[in-house]
Amino acid sequence: MLGVYNYTVILTYIGMLSGFSGILCAFEGNVVWAIVCLMISGVCDMFDGKVASTKQERSRSEKRFGIQIDSLSDLVCFGVLPAVIVYSLGRGTWLRAAGCALYVLCALIRLAWYNVDEEARQDFDTGRRKVYLGLPVTSAALVFPLLYGLCGLFHWPIGPLSIFASLLVAAAFLTPFSIRKPSLSVRRKPKLRGSRRPRRKRKKDVES
Repeated sequence: MLGVYNYTVILTYIGMLSGFSGILCAFEGNVVWAIVCLMISGVCDMFDGKVASTKQERSRSEKRFGIQIDSLSDLVCFGVLPAVIVYSLGRGTWLRAAGCALYVLCALIRLAWYNVDEEARQDFDTGRRKVYLGLPVTSAALVFPLLYGLCGLFHWPIGPLSIFASLLVAAAFLTPFSIRKPSLSVRRKPKLRGSRRPRRKRKKDVES
């Protein structure tokens, strides 16, 4: 059977299924559940790389498959799903449709470029990436739920703001600014040694 089916990719598969479920919810007009599915996909994406790194002996094909499948899942979860949510929040005009399509296109270009850059990086550096260029597409799992919550809390017009936010995020996808990748590892604080000063040698000991 083609593909990889071990535990290193299971969270990626779950995240993609959650993203697809969110698309169906948005089509049915259930925006709240679509937002929930988007956040679930974001949580899966947050930990899938950490889970994959626990397997020490991964072949070159498994690593490259992981890169590709992660980006394809990201396109569904953080490219198509947010665009469908934004489209469902306003009237179905051609202008809104064009804005949502532009968002998906920018997400697609960024993910394709990331694949190229990541494969080239892994040829000489097998460690984890520390810096991103441009806004990662996974940030959609934070931006759009936050926007939806703020609009509901302060009674802001969600329709115009959602399309404006999607275009702003789409531009950030392709803007080459550096952003540090957040780390999930917790650094242990070094143990503090006793504050007592070392005992001085007595005068008799020195003379002897």
